[in-house]
Amino acid sequence: MDYKQLEALDKQYLWHPFTQMQDWLAQEPIIMAQGMGNYLFDVNGKKYLDAISSLWVNIHGHNRVEINEAIIRQVQTVSHSTLLGFANVPSILLAEKLVAIVPGDLVKVFYSDSGSTSVEIALKIAFQYWQQIATPQRNKTKFISFKNAYHGDTIGSVSVGGMDDFHETYKQLLFETYEAPYPYCYRCDSSESRCSNTCFYKLETIMKEHHEEIAGLIIEPRIQGASGMITSPPGFLKQVETLCREYGILLIVDEVATGFGRTGKMFSCEHEGVSPDIMCVAKGLTGGYLPLAATLTTEAVYQAFLGEYNEKKTFFHGHSYTGNQLACSAALASLDLFEKDRVIETLQNKIALLTSLLVPFRDLCHVGDIRQQGLMVGIELVLDKRSKQAYGWNERTGISVCKDMLDKGFLLRPLGNVIVLVPPLSIAEEEIADLLENLKQSIIKVTGI
Repeated sequence: MDYKQLEALDKQYLWHPFTQMQDWLAQEPIIMAQGMGNYLFDVNGKKYLDAISSLWVNIHGHNRVEINEAIIRQVQTVSHSTLLGFANVPSILLAEKLVAIVPGDLVKVFYSDSGSTSVEIALKIAFQYWQQIATPQRNKTKFISFKNAYHGDTIGSVSVGGMDDFHETYKQLLFETYEAPYPYCYRCDSSESRCSNTCFYKLETIMKEHHEEIAGLIIEPRIQGASGMITSPPGFLKQVETLCREYGILLIVDEVATGFGRTGKMFSCEHEGVSPDIMCVAKGLTGGYLPLAATLTTEAVYQAFLGEYNEKKTFFHGHSYTGNQLACSAALASLDLFEKDRVIETLQNKIALLTSLLVPFRDLCHVGDIRQQGLMVGIELVLDKRSKQAYGWNERTGISVCKDMLDKGFLLRPLGNVIVLVPPLSIAEEEIADLLENLKQSIIKVTGI
């Protein structure tokens, strides 16, 4: 089929995620046909640097032969068999490998198929844990979430989210949480010299007053992704862990976006030596090939679910494709590449280069803030730099910058007026330089010098 035929079928049948379809129907969509290395190619043959890792999932580049071959080998053996009451080889080997690389005392792996489901599982585990420990604490049924948080799109994960633009519509479906402030320092109105202190005190107050009814706290470690790459000051995450230990609250870290090298370490919570009770991973787990997620817990959490059959302490949760062999094989191959390519080690120079190339952006009249953790970057555009006045949604400033970049062959997707960079970890230094120079020119073109 040619482009026009594919475009017509797409617009006739597909409903795209996080997309206003009225806008979609009025534009000529980019239809991807091939990927190679750090690039994607559309059906017309145009080449794009994949500067958002196909929504933050691609790690080693597209069409990586080692992952391709791992999937093919597995297809030739068996593509799927249920993990409900049975086992399979790749899921066992991957669980062993994950436990070996995650921080702290996480020793048990529960598979699912997306970041949202990994969070949903974490919430259910934390809730059920307190009901089943040796001395049950049945009042512990609530959670602490953070303002501007994003943990997924299922009802439980939305309930612990804090983005009104995404979540307000579903408010009547959600369970209530204690929402704590997250240190969005650029837009903080606190009189404290360190605005994170105010957030910490408010969080501590919530715990002091309500810890007897709080089962767990969930946090995106060191950087809130979907809300615009909001970074917390160094030490804040460690303070959160300390409070959770003091008040007997399970600490859940959502490493769906930050895991597997994105922030310069394998997992973001490693930057502050944090050991969670429960960790959620997904996105980059398979190198960006297949849907797979995992929720990892400590032995202490796991033990609360052991008992006689008739006690019904079982964790009654699962998915048809839990522990899928193809996805687990892709993940194993991806983790092997971390060792083969010395990914974390070689990443450090790329991060340093990216940091240095972002410095000139601070002088642009409509760049209000630049936030970075490793290869995760958010550039917040503002109408007025002095007052920090934001562009209106109807101005579509972020979209306009990314559209200009698309025309130049760079695939980006904004978060409102925040330009987001999350390239594959395999990106070359010369590609980083090319990306940043073109982005600077696009920002100037759209917003003015």
